[in-house]
Amino acid sequence: MSENQQNIRKQKRLRKEYISRINRVIDYIERNIDKDLSLEDLASVAHFSPFHFHRVFGAMMGETLNHFIQRIRIEKAAVKLINQPKKSITEIAFDCGFSGSATFARAFKATFGMSASQWRDGGYRDESKMCKTESNNDQQPGKLGKAFEISSSYIGGVTFNQIWRIKMKTKSQLEAKVEVRDMPEIHVAYLRHIGPYKGDAELFARLIDKLMKWAGPRGLVRFPETQMLTLYYDDLNITEESKLRMDVCITVPPDTPVDGEIGKTTIRAGKYAMAHFEIGADEYGDAWNAVFGGWLPESGYQPDDGPCYELYHNNPEDHPEHKHIIDICVPVKPL
Repeated sequence: MSENQQNIRKQKRLRKEYISRINRVIDYIERNIDKDLSLEDLASVAHFSPFHFHRVFGAMMGETLNHFIQRIRIEKAAVKLINQPKKSITEIAFDCGFSGSATFARAFKATFGMSASQWRDGGYRDESKMCKTESNNDQQPGKLGKAFEISSSYIGGVTFNQIWRIKMKTKSQLEAKVEVRDMPEIHVAYLRHIGPYKGDAELFARLIDKLMKWAGPRGLVRFPETQMLTLYYDDLNITEESKLRMDVCITVPPDTPVDGEIGKTTIRAGKYAMAHFEIGADEYGDAWNAVFGGWLPESGYQPDDGPCYELYHNNPEDHPEHKHIIDICVPVKPL
């Protein structure tokens, strides 16, 4: 191997190590957004000195550490204001790590050009205040619920489980079955992507291929026990497209060692709405709309804290119609 090739390999190895450290910090912030997140503590998570960590984070993420934390807090608050109508604005501000309601009010208005109460009262529908990315929702918010037919039934003997069925009243005739289940912790290894991803099948295929090339030689691919899924951290309608975060994941034993670009996280246990679909590659947006615009308002539930994810049950290439069999999984709690 030439000296030049050795140098290239070394550079790639070092870059992967930096990505690993930054990912650990992002995971820590996500889990502790309601706490005081000091530069010193986060630098310790990354195993960098505070001075160097601040510079490395800014260079790799394209925004300063403080701006990243502030943006994530504001965006989480914006989602909570819509999805958790019974919580006061002050409670939501504290849940998202703001020191007080006045600080939150200033930051929110600076971001969205309106107060939190105006946002909650319908201001979030103003497209000029949203991020400049294509929405998953191709219909007007007021008309979205009318696009779905929702019915429910109960199954079981001693204990009864409610099952909802969704049917889309459009030419796609998309259908789904929804259950609310108590899910255990799920341990996953992930490959993270930051940036646009909607409708980019090639991106997903590339990430999955890279993850499988890491997992396969380590004996971690044991279908059907092994599950593939994608975690989504941000709202497509709120977060700027270039800053959207998602992880392509494979379930692993909790003690699995990871390194470089491959990270590891735990999806917390709790109640999840599991919406089962059999869809075409271009129907993912409709499926998510069916859950949030069709099922959720009729269900008696509201989204709980934590990322949503897609759980994959087949290889579409093996399906006679190349359909994707998936569950859309949303953490929920009673309304």
